[in-house]
Parts: sequence; C-alpha cells; structure tokens
Amino acid sequence: MRRIALILMIFAGPVMADDWQLMRGFEIAEALTEKKLDYGEAWQEFRASGRTLYNAGTDSWGYWRVEGDSYCSIWPPNGGWACYVMETDGKDVRLLVQMTM
Repeated sequence: MRRIALILMIFAGPVMADDWQLMRGFEIAEALTEKKLDYGEAWQEFRASGRTLYNAGTDSWGYWRVEGDSYCSIWPPNGGWACYVMETDGKDVRLLVQMTM
C-alpha cells in the first residue's frame, strides 16, 4: 500500500525537498485512481468515479478530482474545493497545501 503524508506548508512558489519532485496532473491521477492509501491511523480510497472514502474509525465520503497539476477534494457539507500540489520521491507521495501570497 502506498503511503501518503499531508504536509501543511504555505508557499508562494514551488518548494521541494532534495529527493521530492512535484507531480503533474496525469501522475497524480495515476497515483490515486482506484488506490487505497495508508495514513497510519487512517486510510483513504480514491474511486475512478470521483468519490473518495476516508476512514479514521468511521467512514467519511467526499469527492476528488485532478485540476491542472493539483489534487482537489471536497467533503460535504463543506461547500468549497481544497486543492493541493503533490510530490513524490518515487516511492511515496505527499500533499502540500498550496496558498499563493
């Protein structure tokens, strides 16, 4: 099972660690579609239909999509999509909160 980490960072431009590379839209789709990712204490499935199931003890259904070179998700009843850039080191992937200043 591929591991994913949610890394909260605020940045105005690309920020990458030495071994991590920004992912392009098609790479994000390939990494997530029909995959179940392990977060340690929780897991998440990304369905090709655009539905996503997150579980940290109870099920939480949302929606996901790739928009440009970003992963985006929405979790009803929240009304707005949140988008993240993703990086990979060739083995694992991680999300970076993208905020432009």
